Amino acid sequence: MAEQELDELTEQASPPEIDSKYRLIILAAKRSKQLQRGARPRIDIDPTKHKPTRIALEEVIQGTVPFHIKTEDDGDQSA
Repeated sequence: MAEQELDELTEQASPPEIDSKYRLIILAAKRSKQLQRGARPRIDIDPTKHKPTRIALEEVIQGTVPFHIKTEDDGDQSA
C-alpha cells in the first residue's frame, strides 16, 4: 500500500485513540492474525472476497476493534 493511501486511511480513522499510522498498522496486523485463526469479522463484509488484512484495516478504521494503550502507571498495579 502506498504511503499516500495509508495517510488517507489514517485521516479517515480519526478517533483520538489512533494517534499515528503506525498504531493503525499494528492494530490491523494483530486483528488480521485473529481473523486468520478463525475469528469472525466485526463488520459486514464478505470474507471470501476480501483478505484478512483488508478486513482488519476496515475494522480498525470503523472503530470496531477495542484496544488499550499501556502507560507507565499500568505496570505499577502489582502492589
